[in-house]
Amino acid sequence: MKPSLQLKLSQHLALTPQLQQSIKLLQLSTIELNQEIEKVLLENPMIERDEPENQLGSSRVEAPGPLAPAGSEAAQEREQEQAREAEREREPERDFEPTGEMGEWQGTGSAPRDDDDDADFQEFQAAIPALRDHLDAQIALTPLSDRDRALCRFMIEALDDDGYLSQSLEDLLPLLPPELEVEIDDLRIALCQIQSLDPAGIGAADVSQCLALQLRTLPADDIRDLALAIVADHLELLAARDFLKLKRALRCNDDALREAHALILGLNPRPGAQFAQSDTRYVVPDVVVRKVRNSWVVSLNPDAMPRLRINNLYAQILRDNRGASGSLSSHLQEARWLIKNVQQRFDTIQRVSQAIVDRQRQFFDYGDVAMRPLTLREIAEQLDLHESTVSRVTTQKYMATPRGIFEFKYFFGSHVATDTGGAASSTAIRALIRQFVGAEDKKKPLSDAKIADLLGQQGIVVARRTIAKYRESLDIPPVSLRKSI
Repeated sequence: MKPSLQLKLSQHLALTPQLQQSIKLLQLSTIELNQEIEKVLLENPMIERDEPENQLGSSRVEAPGPLAPAGSEAAQEREQEQAREAEREREPERDFEPTGEMGEWQGTGSAPRDDDDDADFQEFQAAIPALRDHLDAQIALTPLSDRDRALCRFMIEALDDDGYLSQSLEDLLPLLPPELEVEIDDLRIALCQIQSLDPAGIGAADVSQCLALQLRTLPADDIRDLALAIVADHLELLAARDFLKLKRALRCNDDALREAHALILGLNPRPGAQFAQSDTRYVVPDVVVRKVRNSWVVSLNPDAMPRLRINNLYAQILRDNRGASGSLSSHLQEARWLIKNVQQRFDTIQRVSQAIVDRQRQFFDYGDVAMRPLTLREIAEQLDLHESTVSRVTTQKYMATPRGIFEFKYFFGSHVATDTGGAASSTAIRALIRQFVGAEDKKKPLSDAKIADLLGQQGIVVARRTIAKYRESLDIPPVSLRKSI
């Protein structure tokens, strides 16, 4: 072995920074795109949003420091004047007329309001108390000793988010300081106090006890007692919908069992869940689909399109000092790339979405049952795009239609053969299954095999196990759990 020089010729694909940015922007959702743009706006002074308040040459009217021509008083005065104009542009237009004698004003435009009125939705959402806060407030109003109140709050902290006490009292007792001399009976008394609070069912060890606690708050009658017997000893039979065994065990008739079942269904097996802080996720549709003269037309959603432009103030500085700042020139190039790639992103989204709508126009006319099979490759070949590009476009992109808001990927699906040699979309088959189950006799629900036979009568050949898979994806329980009295 010895060192040597070798000449090797090879070909490889090098992605330019502009192409890398274009690919990155294409796969982002609308929310992620705006986050990326906000990041660029903070880092690059050459780009700004083209919004109504930016009708002047620039929204960045501060003197740009060392990049400004030194000793130019006229330039400074001009920038100060632009700042004042920009401030006036940002002020809301108002057209108030005085009414009454107390100096009240009635606005025909935007009404004045305090800054405190600008509370966003999260602040309103935070007004919903947490489960522990809700229970603590009730304990504070209960006539208890300080020691008992402290034990109750200790028990409240042991509850899970659904309101259950998953740990036994024997497991909780060692967690208390020995000097308090707390006994197991003290914890039982505190637990009984917790279980008397609102909402009913709090502090239960399992679902059976939770439902029983809620039933005991209702007026006593034969139906309530029957429901108590069911949740205490026969909850598994009820879950399996084995009504025949239930009637034998409880010695009741159909009407009484039906009323007790309805009473149990009205209970809440997760009483603490109503106090959970939900993480709401919002969807901004990228395109809007409308019917125009018997044709379905796609248009870009203007609310989802960021409007960007080159900052005129800094561009003028760069023109006046040509070649003086390489950093500013690179920022200008990056700004042009971003504007071009954002426009290209939305152009591609519109092309792909229009192709999808053209292929699935029967869906927009007749609904899910008319969905046809569609693959990414078909759209890619139609638009002369790479399949990976279509995949990026259809991920986390949404279209608003008269039938609802759908992700682009919703319109793609596998196919199932038909007797005529054609193909049916899996989405259409799911819609048919939902229709069959919705119209079935609840006393004799349709089995998976029977649903397969019904589809076969329409020329769609589907195996029973495929029906089971589609049914589970629709959150439809099996036939044994759909049976009613």
